[in-house]
Amino acid sequence: MILSAEVFGRRAADRYRLRLHRARSVVLTESELVEIRAAQRTFEGAYLRTALGQFSFALVVLKIFTSEFYSIGALFAVYGAGVLFTSLFRRQQGNKQFFSEIGEDGLSRKKFRTSGNVVTVLTALSMAAYICLLVLTFKLDT
Repeated sequence: MILSAEVFGRRAADRYRLRLHRARSVVLTESELVEIRAAQRTFEGAYLRTALGQFSFALVVLKIFTSEFYSIGALFAVYGAGVLFTSLFRRQQGNKQFFSEIGEDGLSRKKFRTSGNVVTVLTALSMAAYICLLVLTFKLDT
């Protein structure tokens, strides 16, 4: 069974435009490439490095400490996975910053969106992880 793009909406490559070109066929200028690379290094790279650091710390906790600390190591592994998925969410949101979207009415709209939604997701994830870490730490005493 073949599903058409009309059923689920147009593809992102057809919806987003830059200088009247569809996203899949756009040729970026040198300054636009520099801007995109800087954003990737700054944001996407930072999230990936943080996730890798959390996975590494989880591995250290699981390998070095006794079984009482396994739950803390698992918490850091889950937190690292959450940061990794947040980086994927950031990348998906960041792809929309450079293009204008053609609405259903045929009009071109260019909207600038900050990364506030990504920051909110990461803040909620971090707060939940810290609360769980405090609970797990207090359970170690008993």
